[in-house]
Amino acid sequence: MDKPELLVMGVLPDWDLAPMAERYTLRLLYEAPDPEAFLAAHAAAIRGIVTKGEIGASAALMQRLPRLGIVACYGVGIDAIDKGWCAARGIPVTNTPDVLTEDVADMAFALLLAAAREIPRADAWVRGGAWTCEGSMPLTTRVWGKRLGIVGLGRIGQAVARRAEGFGMEIAYSGRAPKGHLPYRHYPTPAALAPHVDILLCTAMGGPTTEGLIDRAAFEALRPGAIFVNVSRGSCLDEAALLEALRSGRIARAGLDVFHNEPAIDPAFLDFPNVVLAPHAASGTVETRKAMGRLMQDNLDAFFAGRPLPTEVR
Repeated sequence: MDKPELLVMGVLPDWDLAPMAERYTLRLLYEAPDPEAFLAAHAAAIRGIVTKGEIGASAALMQRLPRLGIVACYGVGIDAIDKGWCAARGIPVTNTPDVLTEDVADMAFALLLAAAREIPRADAWVRGGAWTCEGSMPLTTRVWGKRLGIVGLGRIGQAVARRAEGFGMEIAYSGRAPKGHLPYRHYPTPAALAPHVDILLCTAMGGPTTEGLIDRAAFEALRPGAIFVNVSRGSCLDEAALLEALRSGRIARAGLDVFHNEPAIDPAFLDFPNVVLAPHAASGTVETRKAMGRLMQDNLDAFFAGRPLPTEVR
């Protein structure tokens, strides 16, 4: 029996591609010198799409695939996948939740600590000889005991909160509804949360419902000298308002793993030495990426075997 053909939209590790190639015929769109010609040659046989959150799958692409049966996302974020188009045609969309929760929470705290304690500057201070020539580096600020506001207290937000408890932090959060089983104070919006915290940290899911969630009003409501961290999606905030808050000093430090228009981010961010930048790498550990790949393959295998999908997005 012929192996099902999959359209692979973005680069995957060899540890995923090798076992997948044993069960599927892989059409690697990202390697095609002429994507249009590649699609024209293979579209009729494609039965599944393998994509990533930052790449997604548009209706314009999917409507060219008459045998399409599943869209499997290597990652959690599905805002770049036209889920409405899929739902209207009964095409399931899967993602890889839970397996990256702890690593993203680790990155959130790493960015927070790096920004607050100015770790990149400290490293440069030693390497560049300033320690020898100028002496001690200027003082930074502590994280211990600060008031932390988490925007979006889902799986990742709660993992961040557990870490924050170990730092003696006072924790509050914003979300559509309070989570009664948790002991943290709830606020309905980021703007309502912002005046009560020293650190605003975003772990909200991406997508239309959270686009621009952290707006100008939220940034203006922060007390001067606040710290901002984002490990969710660039779309969750008004980026122009964030840049204004950085220029004014209302936000004194920031740690950012996600941006609008990745990877061609707004070059204005490069001008702020008090902002720690990361290339959307919060889930970028060997352990998590292997787990993501296994779960993605489990969904594909279940679909083509006619079994329930482990993590279908509802």
